[in-house]
Amino acid sequence: MVDYNPKAWFSLITHSYSRHVMRTLQPVLFFMGAYSALCCYLILDVFRLHEKDFHSTISMHSLLGIVLGLFLVFRTNSAYDRWWEGRKLWGSLVNNTRNLAHKCNAFLPTEDRENRIYFTSMIINFANSVRDHLRDGVSIDSLEEAGADFKSHFKNVKHVPNRISSMMYQRINELFKNKIISGEHLFLVDKELKEFSDILGACERIKNTPIPYSYSMYIKKFIFIYIITLPFGFVTQTEYITIPIVVLISFVIFSVELIAEEIEDPFGKDINDLPTDELTGKICDNIREILLPQPIANV
Repeated sequence: MVDYNPKAWFSLITHSYSRHVMRTLQPVLFFMGAYSALCCYLILDVFRLHEKDFHSTISMHSLLGIVLGLFLVFRTNSAYDRWWEGRKLWGSLVNNTRNLAHKCNAFLPTEDRENRIYFTSMIINFANSVRDHLRDGVSIDSLEEAGADFKSHFKNVKHVPNRISSMMYQRINELFKNKIISGEHLFLVDKELKEFSDILGACERIKNTPIPYSYSMYIKKFIFIYIITLPFGFVTQTEYITIPIVVLISFVIFSVELIAEEIEDPFGKDINDLPTDELTGKICDNIREILLPQPIANV
């Protein structure tokens, strides 16, 4: 996610779109420019049809533009809702990791370094595994080892965050059986561990549920028909000025649709995606500071 000043008009106006949007837009804009030039050349120079012979009008495109605008507004809003819900879920993940660390810090004895190190690594591993799980998959080698046989717990495991959450439940249960924590402590810690699964499930719902196929197909067809017929609405009125007009309108309409496509899956690495790398880094720093505080040096 890019860090920017929303009040800086000049820098925002001159700033280019994300690489994905620009890579997709450039060939489309070149095609529309060439297509519009060909239409103008054929109508004006080859067939020599002018306004008295071929009266073009933008009335139809004006009416269709209202409907298209409503579709694009709904499309953008639905995509932004997914992006914002993802941000709220990751905010909840940050808060829940802190709460679990605070409770472990209060319940575990100060001298119990083994369990403190274990829960520090596992809470951090859960946040990192959720981030990678929502992208291309989790690499076990990227996780912090918590115990000598840590990696053996992940053999043939397809869902790494689930296994990490299960391992934390098992460790909490062992602490209860060994009377290191009480039943009340177990009940209090259960809230955060359950919330971890709820947050993960909600993120997976956003990741794995695109907008309905019929809606996506229809709006793309609608945009294509609208754009491809634009030159015929302008050509006899604006002649070769039709080319930049069509390219500009194409740029606006396609940009809105492409940006909506990009932000509807907010867990990747694009410039408009959520700052999950920064958030997991913040979780890592916070958990270490809470559970493994550095001793205060004597002055």
